Amino acid sequence: MILSGGGTGGHIYPAVAVAEALKRRLGDEVELLFVGAEGKMEMEKVPALGYRIVGLPIAGLQRRLDWHNLLVPFKVLHSIRMARRVIRDFGADAVVGFGGYASAPVLWAAQRMGVPTVIQEQNSYAGVTNKILARGARRICTAYEGMERFFPADRIVLTGNPLRGRFSKQGADRGEALKYYGLTADLPTILVVGGSLGTRSLNEMMKQWILDTGGKAPVQVIWQTGKYYEREMQAFLAAHPAEHVWQGAFIDRMDYAYAAADLVVSRSGAGTVSELCLVARPVLFVPSPNVAEDHQTKNARALEAKGAAVVVPDAECRTKAMPLAIELLGQRERLAAMSRNLELLARPRAAEDIVDEILKVMK
Repeated sequence: MILSGGGTGGHIYPAVAVAEALKRRLGDEVELLFVGAEGKMEMEKVPALGYRIVGLPIAGLQRRLDWHNLLVPFKVLHSIRMARRVIRDFGADAVVGFGGYASAPVLWAAQRMGVPTVIQEQNSYAGVTNKILARGARRICTAYEGMERFFPADRIVLTGNPLRGRFSKQGADRGEALKYYGLTADLPTILVVGGSLGTRSLNEMMKQWILDTGGKAPVQVIWQTGKYYEREMQAFLAAHPAEHVWQGAFIDRMDYAYAAADLVVSRSGAGTVSELCLVARPVLFVPSPNVAEDHQTKNARALEAKGAAVVVPDAECRTKAMPLAIELLGQRERLAAMSRNLELLARPRAAEDIVDEILKVMK
């Protein structure tokens, strides 16, 4: 089987989660090959996890005027020819696409060669690649209801987003988690997380809140800054000490972070949304406005409509998000309702369910 998708972790890691589920299910009976785009992060991340990957010279259009856009049609044609050769030489019995332009040539070629294809769409607003390729797909696995506006209704299966690792409402022991971060059980805890690279808006939000409170507040915070901002935020905290704040570039024990948190303040990428549903932690979303089709806002609003989240626009988060988060901590019944509503949306068997659909289309 070929698995294809890339450009961002949001496309790569769902593919890896399905690969792991295929190996668990089929063992040595399955041979896997990833297909990505040359120069993109999947070409480094996938081999590091022990999987073979082939890179295609595919490139996306730049949204600004750029002479490189003139080369895109030639790269697309070359990538389709390469994809046909890869499918033929590998002897693919199925091709699974996870979005991003890296998956377009290989799914396009597979559909025209009569090889069954499956698409997995992570977001509540379908990406352009998946919308185009869905016409020839045997199955479209989605994470949200109401995707009939993008895809043929008779081929949609609601599976949820496949995740790596084990997330659950029970999770880690809260006492151990608080001790791990040097925190106390006497104060409520907010987890502020902006992804591995970091998020300028959430970091500026934290700086403003610390300045406004003078570093003294009736809550404690686990603040993940991202590696791009680590030195800057460490320098800020050195100049403006804050009580009960753990700050780090990365969070290597997300199970502990979720277990310690009474409320999460976060972006709303598909993987994060799915994790929060599984751990059922109340969340205040600050969607990134800098993503294709503004899908993070649509993800967040979809949960808000079900009473499972609160949303603050990115442009307003610096002054509004932390005061609102502290206000929410005082509304225990509302937090409990959010947790219940999140749990209703959880899909803990997403990877296994997608494997079921792949095997069905191969019969």
